[in-house]
Amino acid sequence: MTERNDAGHLFPPLGAYDIPVFDGLDRAGFSSAFDRAMAEHRAEIDAIAADPAAPSFANTVGAMERAGEAMNRVIPSFYALAGADTDDTIQAIEREVAPKLSRHFSAITLNETLFKRLDAVFTADGDGLTPEEKRLLERVHKGFVRGGAKLEGEARERLASIGARLSELGTAFSQNVLADEKNFVLPLAESDVAGLPEFLRASMKQAAGERGIEGYALTLSRSIVVPFLSLSDRRDLRERAFKAWIARGENEGPTDNRAIIKETLALRAEKAKLLGFRSYADYKLDDSMAKTPASVRALLTEVWDEAVTRAGTDATALSALHAAGGGNTPLEPWDWRYFAEKRRRAEFAIDDGALKSYFALDRMIEAAFDVAGRLFGLSFEYLDDAKAWRPDVRVWRVRDKDGHEIGLFLGDYFARSSKRSGAWMSSLRDQHKLDGGQTPIIYNVMNFARPPEGQPALLSMDDARTLFHEFGHALHGLLSNVTWPTLSGTSVSRDFVELPSQLFEHWLTVPAILERHALHIETGEPLPAELVAKLERARTFDAGFDTVEYTSSALVDLALHEAAEAPADPAAREAEILAELKLPREIVMRHRSPHFAHIFSGEGYSAGYYSYLWSEVLDADAFEAFTETGDPFDAKTAALLLANVYSAGGTRDPAELYQAFRGRMPTSAALMKKRGFAA
Repeated sequence: MTERNDAGHLFPPLGAYDIPVFDGLDRAGFSSAFDRAMAEHRAEIDAIAADPAAPSFANTVGAMERAGEAMNRVIPSFYALAGADTDDTIQAIEREVAPKLSRHFSAITLNETLFKRLDAVFTADGDGLTPEEKRLLERVHKGFVRGGAKLEGEARERLASIGARLSELGTAFSQNVLADEKNFVLPLAESDVAGLPEFLRASMKQAAGERGIEGYALTLSRSIVVPFLSLSDRRDLRERAFKAWIARGENEGPTDNRAIIKETLALRAEKAKLLGFRSYADYKLDDSMAKTPASVRALLTEVWDEAVTRAGTDATALSALHAAGGGNTPLEPWDWRYFAEKRRRAEFAIDDGALKSYFALDRMIEAAFDVAGRLFGLSFEYLDDAKAWRPDVRVWRVRDKDGHEIGLFLGDYFARSSKRSGAWMSSLRDQHKLDGGQTPIIYNVMNFARPPEGQPALLSMDDARTLFHEFGHALHGLLSNVTWPTLSGTSVSRDFVELPSQLFEHWLTVPAILERHALHIETGEPLPAELVAKLERARTFDAGFDTVEYTSSALVDLALHEAAEAPADPAAREAEILAELKLPREIVMRHRSPHFAHIFSGEGYSAGYYSYLWSEVLDADAFEAFTETGDPFDAKTAALLLANVYSAGGTRDPAELYQAFRGRMPTSAALMKKRGFAA
């Protein structure tokens, strides 16, 4: 059955290339579409549970995989808008539907009759099942157990209630952060932006024009605020911008997230105990590569100690620059990026503004496609007649080395007030081979500064790495080659899912890619070899700051969720954790708790922000597999990477997949070398 609206059409209807028709869509219709999709899914699940035939893989697990067609249409379409092009209607429905969806999926997990069937299939000998079917059965059964299927009595209902409330809190948290980012606008005059490079002035002028403001606007869009903190001589404005940036979600009033954090942590701790775990971190990590909080803490602490030492040395150097410039006050967090940029220019003669001229957005997209072609034989055809949620969302058809279409890729690259901050990958449709199969429709969302009309968008090196990172995730979805939807693409453990994305970043600075795509926007000349050499020498510059900023966030996340009891005052506990760590006073954690969307706008990265570092151990070691061959595009290594990482989805345990690719598990040595903490 397929979800239909009152007019009898698919909701959302499909347009060209099977992309949902967003243009002109009555967004209010999502509310009733969700209700009907859930009702249809419930009926399908009830029919599976009531099947009089003896439980089998086909009539239980296979049937569950085939159920929910309407849900698979409505949910991805809605959440694409909720993240990338929201409005009051979408936000109201998001608040309404979040607890409904949680209750819906809890009811499936807690369906006793259904679980008895599933458990009977799980405990059978499994003869006749393929390895992928056995893996699917294991993952589905574990998901039910972790979702409370073995609970009894009041505990079952309490777990469902907790899930519903957590979904409400996560939605509110995310919307509050977006509101604070949207509401902060600091109008600036010509004199306030004197000395800033043209690319930043143009972005700020564009931001002002979009808001009906004369002159320039300083906003909390990362593509504006971060370069402003790095390049503005106006210390007073840097301070105002920085304090607003770190105060998101912590402003008195309706967008204050502190009460949400407190309740969220308490409910997560209660949930863990209901499921038999000492803490929420124990619960989350039980289903990861890391397995235990202790193993996570060991890695984070190893890196932390090296990073703090490096950051201390750097702080001394930056303080000297501050004093030399006439500063008679201590170096503050809003000074670090500014003086680090001055130091970088002095030591390496690298001008970010000039460097941007070699990193046009369109050419970096082509560079990412080129790498995918060299590694995996992919080609990309731009579809100028395809439409998504905004006119400037671009769409490409993706083909494999044999010319077969394997999916669509969508790119939404520019910041706007209707889009949440950050960058991410998601899908409108996942790959699977069930019943004839379907190809995936994958998208990337960025928040790059929009250039003035008629001018090319220019990226910083960090922007370009972000583009490559998210495209690595996109390839994980596009190259998926599995039978069952539950195992498709990025359906892997959280501390493995960042491997394909972080690994792909390495190819940005491969000389062959820079020579072909890092071309000056005016002259067309490639990035000079001496500048490439400087970039390589500067690769680990400010690694202490970057690592302290990130690792402090990961350690706070772990500590907040590792406690058996939730803290009475999370803000005070955050401060205590940072004091225990001896966080340098000149550095603020990358994501303070009130706007730490990774861990509080949902449960995805909760007790799991460490995953980026865990995956970096893997990606540093994985790229060395290519380095060891002397060819960054070595065909044999690329084939192993495709088979065991990018196309394998969740069909095998992550450790097994990595060992099949590399022949062994990694150590942290390659990571420490990559970050410049070891020779």
